[in-house]
Amino acid sequence: MNIILTEKINNLGKLGDVVKVKDGYARNYLLPQGKAIRATKDNLESFNKEKSRIEAENESNKKDAQKLSERIEGLSIILIRPASETGQLYGSVSKRDISNSINENNFSITHRQVILEKPIKELGIQKINISLHPEVILPITLNIARTLEEAKTQEKTGSAVVQTKEEENTNDLVSEHSLDVSENEEKKTSADDSSN
Repeated sequence: MNIILTEKINNLGKLGDVVKVKDGYARNYLLPQGKAIRATKDNLESFNKEKSRIEAENESNKKDAQKLSERIEGLSIILIRPASETGQLYGSVSKRDISNSINENNFSITHRQVILEKPIKELGIQKINISLHPEVILPITLNIARTLEEAKTQEKTGSAVVQTKEEENTNDLVSEHSLDVSENEEKKTSADDSSN
């Protein structure tokens, strides 16, 4: 299907480009969200008449997004989530969770503006992007921890506060060693008692 882009779409084109896309992509995503219109003769004529107004509106929206990005820049969000000792979350962090946390800081972001490459399913510090405008993408930091104290520690160290497999094995060895020592001490004490 041929369409006219009404805004810049990454890996597809810029505002006003006529591009060919798969029918499903156009019908299910681009057209319903107002990111494109069908490239019919009437729509092309209408778009060309309105092109300067649409470009001016787009430029205005871009400037507003840049101002907002200056306010949001450097934002670090702390999300408290239950997780296992190894750092696996019981569930995952969604786009909506992230947008709600950003909005708690007096910003207005929708979950559709949050860009996640893959679901977040573990504790730690993550960098994600927020799309304030198709041409204004802003990175923010997510600090996902079990408690505020852990979040502060993660911020200082830069890594998640989790127990690794090596630590588990070391703890097992330490507890086995302490059992052996206590058993040997009991045998020695009982031997001393029997000799007296």
